[in-house]
Amino acid sequence: MSAGNLPRTEANVLRGHEGAVLAARFNANGEYCLSCGKDRTIRLWNPHRGLHIKTYKSHGREVRDVHVTLDNSKLCSCGGDRQVFYWDVATGRVIRKFRGHDSEVCTVGGIDFVKLHEIGVGNEWLERCDISLIYASVVHQLAMTAQSVLVLTALSLFREISDDLGQPVNCISLSNDGNCVLASCLDSTLRLLDRSTGELLQEYKGHTCKLMLPSASVFKMDCCLTNTDAHVAGGSEDGYVYFWDLVDANVVSSFRAHSSVVTSVSYHPKDDCMISASVDGTIRVWKA
Repeated sequence: MSAGNLPRTEANVLRGHEGAVLAARFNANGEYCLSCGKDRTIRLWNPHRGLHIKTYKSHGREVRDVHVTLDNSKLCSCGGDRQVFYWDVATGRVIRKFRGHDSEVCTVGGIDFVKLHEIGVGNEWLERCDISLIYASVVHQLAMTAQSVLVLTALSLFREISDDLGQPVNCISLSNDGNCVLASCLDSTLRLLDRSTGELLQEYKGHTCKLMLPSASVFKMDCCLTNTDAHVAGGSEDGYVYFWDLVDANVVSSFRAHSSVVTSVSYHPKDDCMISASVDGTIRVWKA
């Protein structure tokens, strides 16, 4: 993908959340997206037509993250109420709640909960699921307490890998090929690591994400790779979205996407399309 094909043209603006939108994610095929925010709701959208489809309510505090399973039948969310919710997408019913975290859970995802359920039942499933969610909670605590150890858990092997990045970790994302981890750190730097060895492969700078700013203590800021893994995308506290070349780390594009902190970026799995979310209360759809 050339830099000229990166999405920078606004195609739609999705409005409906009351207050900050904390995450927005495409589903597996990119036809729909989910968003969540400070208003304690999760919303399902058709971003390409600008249509709101359904609202999910059950969280007692802000919803910090949401992901849908690969078959689009279930979704998982987490938030300030220290719980993880497992939902049926069609009915909006909460199938199960996972409790036990000592602080807010800020990230879910990276696993297919439908397949995970097939591994076992009862306590075995709960233990395996909780391991992945502990990892998500730990990442949040690291950012909030200015620690800098990135913890990854391999569910199949029950093996924990820790890498010291030297800076507080705000958010992480996996590359599409699964070989690399992209970490957003609170020194305004994205760091790309080899997933298996922890080797630092590249650093990306130019955006703003700092520990001393009030926004950093409340909002995590997403980063991701494009669907070809050719470019890195990330938000900034000044409302800009940045694209970097994966290999040489040069900023190839940046533009003002929102009027406030960009909390989330999600790239379409197939097309040159991206959604971004912000403290300004909107989700914006960008196309090439």
